[in-house]
Amino acid sequence: MTGADLSSMLADMLPRLWAFALRISGDQHDAEDLVQRACVRGLERAHQLQADTAPLSWMFSIVHSTWINELRARSVRSRSSMEWDDDFLETVEDPSARTPEQITMNAQIIEAVQRLPEAQRVVMLLVAVEGLSYSETAETLKVPIGTVMSRLSRARQAIGALFAGKAAQPLKMAAFGKDSAS
Repeated sequence: MTGADLSSMLADMLPRLWAFALRISGDQHDAEDLVQRACVRGLERAHQLQADTAPLSWMFSIVHSTWINELRARSVRSRSSMEWDDDFLETVEDPSARTPEQITMNAQIIEAVQRLPEAQRVVMLLVAVEGLSYSETAETLKVPIGTVMSRLSRARQAIGALFAGKAAQPLKMAAFGKDSAS
């Protein structure tokens, strides 16, 4: 594949690449920088894209590896660790979430996914959100398919355990600042 071939495909890929970058970075500016660097890197290395590899999976792989490199660079520079920005939750709209309970549940799911270890979180995002198959995810992350399956299983167990523990407690209504039991 040539850079021109990939360049013509990038416009269609950008929304999904940006959404993935935003989910793994948790910051709009980091996501924009990440996608920009990944696109440049992809275009420079378009000749390395194998014919049997999906270009979108390949670009997800580049976004992920670029993010990992950024995290390593940040730790070397002793920057503060990345924290989830609660204000971000207010900027993401889910048109299917109409009731306060649904809004609260969506916020809790996002929070639970963000609490996962990096490896589990990335697998969860690629499989559950981006819709990649296990084999595409394994190829994207350059890990065996069994690793993808175990990370996804552990992520699901962790999220399930978190919600099982919360089931006994009344849900806090983030938007209204009160318990749902009142």
